This record gives sequence, structure tokens and C-alpha cells, in this order.
Amino acid sequence: MKNEIKKMISDLLENKELKEKIEIINDIREHIHNLCPFKSEPVDFVKWIVNNDVVANDYNPNKVAPPEMQLLELSIINDGYTQPIVTWENPEKEKVEVIDGFHRNRVGRESDIVRKKVSGYLPIVGIRKEQQDKNDRIASTIRHNRARGKHQINAMSEIVIELKNRNWANKRIAKQLGMDEEEVLRLCQVSGLEHLFSDDDFSKSWESSDYLDNDYEILTDEVEKEMNLYKIPNENDSTRIFHTYDKWECHKAGFYQSVKENLTHEQCEQEYIRILTNEDLFRNALNRVINEWKYSCEHYLSNRAMNRIAWLGQASVCIVSGVPSSYSGAWFKLSKEQQNKANSIALEYLNIWLKKNDRENVSLDDALCIDRQIDLY
Repeated sequence: MKNEIKKMISDLLENKELKEKIEIINDIREHIHNLCPFKSEPVDFVKWIVNNDVVANDYNPNKVAPPEMQLLELSIINDGYTQPIVTWENPEKEKVEVIDGFHRNRVGRESDIVRKKVSGYLPIVGIRKEQQDKNDRIASTIRHNRARGKHQINAMSEIVIELKNRNWANKRIAKQLGMDEEEVLRLCQVSGLEHLFSDDDFSKSWESSDYLDNDYEILTDEVEKEMNLYKIPNENDSTRIFHTYDKWECHKAGFYQSVKENLTHEQCEQEYIRILTNEDLFRNALNRVINEWKYSCEHYLSNRAMNRIAWLGQASVCIVSGVPSSYSGAWFKLSKEQQNKANSIALEYLNIWLKKNDRENVSLDDALCIDRQIDLY
């Protein structure tokens, strides 16, 4: 019986082109996996797919320095792929997105030797279906990284804040990420939280460049150049002003709260739309922000590595109505014309603040950080 099955498979694959052969093998493996007593274990079904069908996630706090990347390349060249890439099927991108194994993915794409060795394919496993919510995927990525002892403290802090903004309690975060609650609290307080509410957190609601998953740095021996990519943006900028969160007027006003008491979700979004589309009201709010929120403005508007236009817009809504930034998705309900108008008005007041504080004016692209790409891998 076993020999007959083997012969059937051999006959089925005979004279087939590589692509068709791989598709058949994947189908056979998947069928066997569905019958396997261990089908609940992702590793039971390793699938080979074309490397262009694998994309990065946008939250992984793990980094590997160039020497380790070269060692990984050498390991895969000599030992082969001994670990598949952990993924989930992202329906929006119509690709599979990395949960763990971005560097194995990167070597498979960038190393000529490895790419030829595996014919442009990558080995993947899929995460369990019940863990495909973004919160669970983030937690899974961090668990994988922490299990290997590789994570970045500042990027980990950003992840913790994102989960908190998704209404995860400290206890739940600690449990899912393999921490204790005290460690979660410390991560919330790293460097006075100066890096936690910048960049991607604001780009959710105001225009910014999308992450380009194919915008990779080619593996190189120039260690210093690549190591510079791993520094926290703007950390050593001598013109940057830092204040701990207890001084932030925006924090005291409820900017980072999850909900606004006595208002529904729809009502909070309507406040965003009302304020941002009423030019007189918006200008008045922006004027209040740059004059009344001294510490918040110094902390955020001196940070050239974040979307300052977004922060100003969200701050203006908060100072008028107390509606927190968690409702800023209402930005996408504005027309393109309304968005452009709001951006231009916010830029005007940003430059007023910059001039008042003896700083150079900036363009809209600079204020939005259009060209900035952050690699958190």
C-alpha cells in the first residue's frame, strides 16, 4: 500500500514544471495535515511559496545587526532552512504577512546564493486561525522574539502603548507578552514616553507614507552604515526638547484616553469632523494649543522625526472637546479636499510655533514626515 501511494505521487509529479510541482506537493501536504492528529500544530504543515508573496508586518521590535545577518545567511547556505517563517494570510494585501522570521525572509530574498538554492521560494507555516486578530499577532511576534531573548526596549514600549490603546489592560499585556505587570509599567515610562506616541501612532489618522515591504537595505559589510539604521530616530538631536509625560498638557486633557465619557463613538468622530472642517474653529483651537500647551508643544513639535501635523490636529480636537486621539480615524471620513485644507492650516500654525521658538519653517512633507521609513526588524 505504501509503495503504491509513493508510486502514485511520483507519477503525479513526473515531468512537471517547478511551479506546478510545488503546487501539487503543497496540496498533498495540506491534505495529509488535515488528517494528522497534530493538525493543530502549525509546524505540521510547512508550505513553500514564492518569496514575492511574503510581506513584512509593521510592528516587529526585533533587530539583527549586520554581522548576525551575515551569519544567518551563512547558516542558511550551509544548513538550509531549518525553521520556517511564521505567517498569516492578510486578505487586504492578498499576501502572507510575516509574524516571525522576517530575517529568514529577508535573506531568502536578498541573498543571491540562497535565492537560487530555493528557486525563489520560502518555507512558511500559518499561525492558528483563532490568533489572526492584530492584537494576537503582535503578541505572538513578541513572544517569539522574547523566547530568543531579542527585542528592543524602545520598540517594545511602542508595542505596549499600541496594545493599551486597543484597550488591553496591563495584566492582559503582561500575560500575553510574557512579562510581569511591573515590566509593562516600566515600558510605559521609558524615557518619559518620548518615543511612544510618535510616527505610526499618528499616521493612522493623518496622511503618511505607507510601509514599503520591498524597501530593504541590501546585506553589506558596512556595519556602521547599517547600525545607524537601528538608532532611535531623532534621539540625539540637540534641538529636541524632552519632557516627561507628567508635564504634558495633552496627557492631562485626556489625549491618550481610550474613550470620552458621556459621548458615543459616533459622537466623538463627529467632533473630529466638526472641528477639522470648521476653519475658524480649527484655527482657534490650534492657536490655543501652541499658546496654552507649552510642554506638550515643546516635546512633540521639536521632534522632527514624527508627524507633527497629525499631532497638532489631534491636539486641537482634544483641547476643544476633550475627545481623545483614539477617535482620530474620523480623519478618513473627510474628503480629500477637507484633508488638504486641514493639513495646510495645521502647517501654518506649526510654522508659527517654530518661528516663535527660533526654529526654521518646514514644508508640509517635512511636517508630515512623508519620506521617513522606520525599520523595526
